[in-house]
Amino acid sequence: MTAPLFSGRARRSVAALGAVSAGLLLLSACGDKPTPLATVTVGTSSVSAESACHDGTELSTDKVQQCLTGLKDAKTVEYTRGDTLRLGVEPEVVEDGRKWQAVLDGQPITEPSSNTYRSFPGADVFATGGQGEAPSSKKLAIVQVAEDGKPLSVWSFNLKLK
Repeated sequence: MTAPLFSGRARRSVAALGAVSAGLLLLSACGDKPTPLATVTVGTSSVSAESACHDGTELSTDKVQQCLTGLKDAKTVEYTRGDTLRLGVEPEVVEDGRKWQAVLDGQPITEPSSNTYRSFPGADVFATGGQGEAPSSKKLAIVQVAEDGKPLSVWSFNLKLK
């Protein structure tokens, strides 16, 4: 019979050290840091999302259009006419002179802002101005812009009429 090279306790210690080392290696390999969150709140319902379009540089016009109209997996929040619509971004979004603005169905509804929060009490985002029946949903986007006004990131959401 041969004697074991390591005791049971030593083997467990080596296994634990190996697991920790492997975990740290995996974490260090993940160079991508998540993008900051944007949040849409209507009444007591809130949804947050990472940027759907972000590559660390200025986005082309085509890419922005695609982000504003073509995303099918955007998070949805229900909206009732007269609800207060609240939009918020993490502070990183407005660092270094950057700003953000809200875009509804491809049209800007706010000026670029360096605040991290905007509130629209009693806004009727589904108003049609007397031009037919209101749609059942609208695409809401938050667009981060550089100091020169060029788009950097887009967060996309769906507003669904209750």
